[in-house]
Amino acid sequence: MNLPLQITVLGSGTSQGVPVIACSCKVCTSNNHNDKRLRCSILISYNNENFVIDTGPDFRYQMLRENVQTLRAVLFTHEHKDHISGLDDVRAFNFKEERDMEVYCSERVEIALRREFHYVFDEDKYPGVPLIKLHTINKEKFILPGDLMVQPIEVMHYKMPVLAYRINDFAYITDAKTISIEEKEKLKGVKVLIVNALRLEEHISHFNLTEALALIEEINPEKAYLTHISHLFGTHNDIQDLCPPNVYPAYDGLKIVL
Repeated sequence: MNLPLQITVLGSGTSQGVPVIACSCKVCTSNNHNDKRLRCSILISYNNENFVIDTGPDFRYQMLRENVQTLRAVLFTHEHKDHISGLDDVRAFNFKEERDMEVYCSERVEIALRREFHYVFDEDKYPGVPLIKLHTINKEKFILPGDLMVQPIEVMHYKMPVLAYRINDFAYITDAKTISIEEKEKLKGVKVLIVNALRLEEHISHFNLTEALALIEEINPEKAYLTHISHLFGTHNDIQDLCPPNVYPAYDGLKIVL
């Protein structure tokens, strides 16, 4: 019997978040709570364990908002600041759970973490710094604590390789512009897909709505959700009006159970 997998969207916004600082557009001034988008991240809950994909600058608030009491591991998609800069706050879980935080990332992300959080990896650590146990991953499957199988999928963020992740019948893709035929094969049979869709206009390193919908049509999941949404895209309701019946704009706090 398969255990239920719960996905919580911690943040559905792009690198600036929504609202954008000092912007008075209709999206940034919207009163709809679904138009308040923190930086992109999800929480995966399975078999009494919690896992996070990406720790952006809003990580601390996202953990508080969702009342996350335990966190077993962090998976990183890539090394941009809006996806890694909140890593320092895992030390709260180090203290409470009395264990190192398991971190899964590519070799290039590991290089960035060692650079940006050099104090974490010093031989003579300052008291209270985060305790991290790094696991270098590539495109091969790996197993998270709690026996959760993960299939990384390489997507391209312009010229930067980014790891998307498939877990059972769920897949999460962020910061993608292109995906090779070989990597798309790993998405076959996915029932729920979360994929980035930055805006209506084409962008050099992100899917726009047309490109995201084309991928969704090709993969043919039962449901798909759009994430990494810019204030240039429109309000939540505007985006929903542009989507086919099985596609929805994600929003912060959205929970999906598979």
